[in-house]
Amino acid sequence: MKMTVVARLGLVMAAATLLAACGSRPDAPPEREASLSGPVVEQRWNLLLVGTDERLSLPEPAWFRIAADGSVTGSDGCNTMNGRVRLGENQRIEFSQLATTRRACPQGEDAARVTGMLETAYRYLIDHDRLVFFGPDQRVLGGWRKAN
Repeated sequence: MKMTVVARLGLVMAAATLLAACGSRPDAPPEREASLSGPVVEQRWNLLLVGTDERLSLPEPAWFRIAADGSVTGSDGCNTMNGRVRLGENQRIEFSQLATTRRACPQGEDAARVTGMLETAYRYLIDHDRLVFFGPDQRVLGGWRKAN
């Protein structure tokens, strides 16, 4: 008798789930992101400074490049990285989904600071061949130079 009650309860729950699924709207197709454009896009940027004046000594140059599709690729000076970026009005910038390889290098803390700069970036300013990132508190996070 208990099996029958349990079986009925399971059947009722399955039917309710099926009805809920049938009554819901199908998911809308994912929105296609607009193509990015502007002076920061399709340009390689090499790390110049962390903060306002600190130069890092890394095994290889730290750099990044934003593609028109919103993807970002680069290196933190030790590991390769990739992720996404959104650009907004008033030089607003937001890096997300940043992932790096996990190579061991003696300057791992400095490499993490490069990635942290990108993750914290809130706004940018371009002056000639220089790109400066600012945090949400308007503090200078670091600077990059346009690669030739």
